[in-house]
Amino acid sequence: MYKRCKKFFFTIIIIGIHVTATYGNILTVCKTCTHKSIIQTVKASIAHDTIIIQKGIYKEYNILIDKPLTIIGNNYPTIDGERQGEIITIVSDHVTIDGLFIINVGTSYTEDYAAIRVKKSKNFVIQNVVLEKLFFGIYLEKARNGKIYHNKIIGDAIEEYNSGNGIQLWYSKNITIEHNFVQRVRDGIYLEFSDDCSIINNVSSHNIRYGLHFMFSNNDIYKDNTFEKNGAGVAVMFSKKIKMYHNIFKENWGSASYGMLLKEINDAEIAENTFEQNTIGINIEGSNRIQYNKNNFINNGWAIKVRGACYTNTFVQNNFLNNSFDISYNSKLNDNIFDRNYWSKYTGYDLNKDGIGDVPYRPVKLFSYIVNRTPETIILLRSLFIDLIDFSEKVSPVFTPDKLLDHHPLIHKIEW
Repeated sequence: MYKRCKKFFFTIIIIGIHVTATYGNILTVCKTCTHKSIIQTVKASIAHDTIIIQKGIYKEYNILIDKPLTIIGNNYPTIDGERQGEIITIVSDHVTIDGLFIINVGTSYTEDYAAIRVKKSKNFVIQNVVLEKLFFGIYLEKARNGKIYHNKIIGDAIEEYNSGNGIQLWYSKNITIEHNFVQRVRDGIYLEFSDDCSIINNVSSHNIRYGLHFMFSNNDIYKDNTFEKNGAGVAVMFSKKIKMYHNIFKENWGSASYGMLLKEINDAEIAENTFEQNTIGINIEGSNRIQYNKNNFINNGWAIKVRGACYTNTFVQNNFLNNSFDISYNSKLNDNIFDRNYWSKYTGYDLNKDGIGDVPYRPVKLFSYIVNRTPETIILLRSLFIDLIDFSEKVSPVFTPDKLLDHHPLIHKIEW
């Protein structure tokens, strides 16, 4: 029944292509067809043709798509590059790649070979593609107005220096990356100088360095993604006006690991995300005018670590649940706002029963300050001595910022 449904669905796709196309032919590639090679078929095609690749193994690489084409795999034909180099390169607008299984991309220390590269093209779609045994997976170079949808990218990276990224954008604009699964590469998704992009509903896990990494990229949005068990979850650097909603950052553990790193970020929104069981939930440096609203920080080593030069940020209505340290701060000066957050370690009272604690909460503990300066002292975390020094600093702050207070701590966890 399943096979009949798949054949029916594939037939409907072909009929749809045939009906909706105003011009263009359908060319079929298979071992017994007139067209036996993908490269030869692309050369024989004309603009706006559709190429159907039947099930089979095609040992080809350096396939150049230089005209508008739709290339569809029937039941995931395998394109085996035999580690010779790049496999598919797109240099035309209006190209669709759908339903291929691509393996054995070449590895080089001088060239970034990719399973699929898009160069200076626009209005393209790459979907339902499976990539394995790769160097770089999908590489966009000065591309615009494209969609990377529902792909599965599985690498075998062991070390950073000889591995590539799953999905990489360089000087690209208005790209949608949605419903992809990326695993065991250097960076799951990497953006550099790429603006107005949407990264939605992806799973990026078990990668050597970052689940998502972007630099010098503005006005991007990422939401509903999961970044789990990476070297570090997400690094956002030297960018502005980034929106980050409904993402999960989980189990990114290590001596220098975090759910999210923010470095030189301005005017961003971080809302309704979950940071759970990371060494550091969010590591912040040189980032200003960021709104942190309705985020969950659960069972992290540090929920938020502020390393300096961070001004005019607001932390409102977040849940801080059972973190070893809620806030780490390396300066006595503070102009950031902490208000109406829920702190599981808050021990104050609410006499008028309005849901807001009557005593302000001081989230920065002296022991956090000590651990930052002398990491070995972390072994004393659960000792009575630490409770005493934290209490003394709470009464009379000397080392921690005396104005860093949540004046309206919530009594109950926030639900949304």
